[in-house]
Amino acid sequence: MGEGGNMNTSASLKQLVAGVFSQDNGLAVSLPARMPETVPKPIKRTKLWELETKHYCPIIGTCLPMDDLVRFARRFAFGVSLRDEFSLHVEAVDRVGVRNEVSEAIQKHLDMKYHACITRFELAKTDADVLALWQEHYTRGEVAGAMWAALTHKAVSDKTRQVVYTDVHMLSHQVGAGQAADVRRLAHLQKENAEARAAMERQQRQQTRAEAELREQLHKAMAELESLRQSGDEVAALQARIAAFESGMVMMKMKHRLMCLTAANEQMRVVAERSGALEKALKAAHSKTTALSRERDELATERDALECLLLAGNAGEDPCDSHRSSCGPAMQGCCVLCVGGRTALIPQYRILAARLGIHLIHHDGGQQEALSRLPDMINSADAVICPTDCVSHSAYYQLKRHCKRTGKPCLLFKGAGVSGFAVALAQLSSGRISLHGEAIELLREVAEK
Repeated sequence: MGEGGNMNTSASLKQLVAGVFSQDNGLAVSLPARMPETVPKPIKRTKLWELETKHYCPIIGTCLPMDDLVRFARRFAFGVSLRDEFSLHVEAVDRVGVRNEVSEAIQKHLDMKYHACITRFELAKTDADVLALWQEHYTRGEVAGAMWAALTHKAVSDKTRQVVYTDVHMLSHQVGAGQAADVRRLAHLQKENAEARAAMERQQRQQTRAEAELREQLHKAMAELESLRQSGDEVAALQARIAAFESGMVMMKMKHRLMCLTAANEQMRVVAERSGALEKALKAAHSKTTALSRERDELATERDALECLLLAGNAGEDPCDSHRSSCGPAMQGCCVLCVGGRTALIPQYRILAARLGIHLIHHDGGQQEALSRLPDMINSADAVICPTDCVSHSAYYQLKRHCKRTGKPCLLFKGAGVSGFAVALAQLSSGRISLHGEAIELLREVAEK
C-alpha cells in the first residue's frame, strides 16, 4: 500500500463506518422492528453504578481521559502506581460497580463534561430515537459523549445498549489497528525526513565550502595570471611549484604530517583507556568502601544491641540503667512469636528474650510444624518477629497477610544469627516495626496489664 493509503487509514475507517449505518445500506433497513414496551420507563437517567458490569470498561476507557483518571486516582488514593495506566483503568472499573464516593464523583464529572451531548439526547423520547441519535453521532466519529448520553438515557432499552456496546467494541479494534499502522508509517516517514534533511544540510555545507574554495582558487589564479603577464620570474616560480607538485614532495610532506597526527592520536587513545581504567577502579573502591561502612554500622548496631541485652539481664549493676530503659521495659511481660530462624539457635533466642522479660514462642516456618498452626500462634502473641532470610516463602506471605488483617505488630528483619535476633528484639522494644505503627503503644498496654 502506498503512503496515501497508510496516512488516511483513520479517514477510510470513518467512511466505512458511515457507509454501514447510512440509510442506503441494507443493514440499517433490515434492523428488526422495536417491540412494544411492556416494562415502565424509568423517570430519570440511569446512574453509572446501575449499568451492567460490561459497560464499565468502555465507559472508563472511552469517556474518561487518562489525565482525568489520574486526578481521580490521586484524589481517592488508588492502590496502584499513577504511571501504570492499565492498573488505574482496572481499579476504576472495579470501584464504579457500586455506589460510593468514587462512582458518584465520576458520574458528576461525566455529566458536566458531556452536558451538551446529554442535552441533545434528552430530545429523544423513545428508544428508537436514542438509537438513531447514537448512529448519527457514531457515523461522525463523536463516540465518547454520545455513548455516555445513550447508555444513561431514561428511554434506552437493553437492546440499544447492546448495540452501543458492540459498536464501540468493534470500533476500538479497527481504530487501534489503523492508528498503529499510521504511527508506524509516520515514524518511518519522520526518520526518512530527518535523514534526508541531514543529508541535504551536509551537502549544502560541502557545496558552500567547495564554492568558497573554488572562488578562492579563482582569485588566486587570476592574480597569478596577472603576475605571470607582468613578470617572467613569477612564471618560473610557478613552474617550480608545478614541478614540486609533480615530483611528489608535497605529498610526502602531507604523509609525514599524517603520520605525526596518527601517532599523537594513538597516544591520546592510550591515555583515555588508562583514564577509563582508573575511573572504574575508583568506582569499585568507592563501592567497596560504602559496603564496608554499611557493614561497620550493622556490626555496631548488633554490638550495641547485644550489650544492651546483656546489661538488661543484670539488675544489680547501676551503669545498666540507661540501657535497660531503652531495651527492656516496653516489652516486659509480653509474648513474642518468632517465625523461622535457625532451629539450633532457638535456646539462645529464648535466653536473650528472657533477659528482657519476654515469653518467646517459636514456629519453624513449615519445616516440621504445620503452617495451619501459624494463625492461632499469631493471635496468641502480642507481637511477631521474622528473620526473612531464614523462613519459607509460604510462611512469610501467610505471616504478612495475617498480621495486616488482624493489626498484629510485626517486625521483619535480616540475619538469623544470635546478634541479628538481639538487634531485632532491641528494635521491637524501641517501637520499630514493619507493619502497623501503633505496635509500641499496644505492647506497653499489655505490659501494664
